[in-house]
Amino acid sequence: MTAEPIEPVSPRKLRPVALVTGPTSGLGAGYARHLAARGYDLVLVARNELKLRSLADDLRLGFGADSEIIAADLATQQGRDLVIDRLGRGVEFLVNNAGFGTSGEFWTAPTELLQAQLDVNVTAVMQLTRAALPSMVAAAKGTVVNVASVAGLLAGRGSTYSASKAYVVSFSEGLSGGLAGTGVQVQALCPGFIRTEFHERAGIEMSTIPRFMWLNVEQVVHASMSDLSKGKVISVPGAQYKLLTAVGTKIPKSAVRKLTNVVGRGRGRT
Repeated sequence: MTAEPIEPVSPRKLRPVALVTGPTSGLGAGYARHLAARGYDLVLVARNELKLRSLADDLRLGFGADSEIIAADLATQQGRDLVIDRLGRGVEFLVNNAGFGTSGEFWTAPTELLQAQLDVNVTAVMQLTRAALPSMVAAAKGTVVNVASVAGLLAGRGSTYSASKAYVVSFSEGLSGGLAGTGVQVQALCPGFIRTEFHERAGIEMSTIPRFMWLNVEQVVHASMSDLSKGKVISVPGAQYKLLTAVGTKIPKSAVRKLTNVVGRGRGRT
């Protein structure tokens, strides 16, 4: 009796998978391209299917990466459930990047808009992370990057936005303790101002922000990945923001609020 030949394993079957929310522009697109360049296939999650397909084509042509597309609104439980189902089948890398800010003041903002912001910035992060972790822990490897903000460390750049990002920071820090020794990493990425479409979509006027306060997408993604390699749970890209957050822990909260209102335009945004 002769042994049957063993089929060679296709390199495609060995490629790890990363899921990125909000990848059609800005920081999410930067992560998608960086991870594709590192040999990951992608699961791309956003509301706009046409933009997702365009990005998937770019990743295939540029990096040879295959992409699954999930057109979903993370402000709804139905949309989150679509992503939760996919995460339940396992991924090696999760980037919870989707999030948004709004213009105006808290007391004039539509309640449904504030709830949608909370659901995307907080509920989706919690539910998607919960869905991703079981398979990562079972495999003793995996990475979760939760995109927070300097606003989560230094309150003042809008009430609900800052509060939502403070949740992401605290959630990630607490989770990192529970994951110690499992082989799974979690990071709260806390960037400052990034040159993306974020503020334009939110209707927030940013023309008075000094040039030295701006970061670009490549800087932020590189800092995040570098800090992951060092095991850092909180990643603050940019020397100017490292200094700002360090000072913020040493001075009274009242002074921090005044500082962030000047630098971050605390009025006119929720």
